[in-house]
Amino acid sequence: MTLANEISKAIETHWQWKMRLRSAIDNGKSDFNSVEVAKDDACEFGQWLYGPTIPAVECVSADYMSVRKIHADFHKCAAKVLECVAIGKKAQANALMNGEYATVSAELTSAMLKWKEAAGG
Repeated sequence: MTLANEISKAIETHWQWKMRLRSAIDNGKSDFNSVEVAKDDACEFGQWLYGPTIPAVECVSADYMSVRKIHADFHKCAAKVLECVAIGKKAQANALMNGEYATVSAELTSAMLKWKEAAGG
């Protein structure tokens, strides 16, 4: 799969997290473990991002480094939302969703789109 295709797929997958987190907040529970969600190399995109198939020239690019950092921030923030859900702090989870999560999610999408464009996609 090309770099542009991997990025497009990742944008869709990470967008779906908004719905999963919203559902967790609304239901007061989640099938996802916050410790696992916090790991930015465990999701399919993270495995690819840290894996050997990305050309070496891309791994040193500013776009790659930016996506990698923001992707890690995204996972940490999603895990914080799930931690709030797990201890019944619905208002705090909602505040995170509307604040930090919304910001980091938008930053990740923007960074991925910039990288995709720079890579010719």
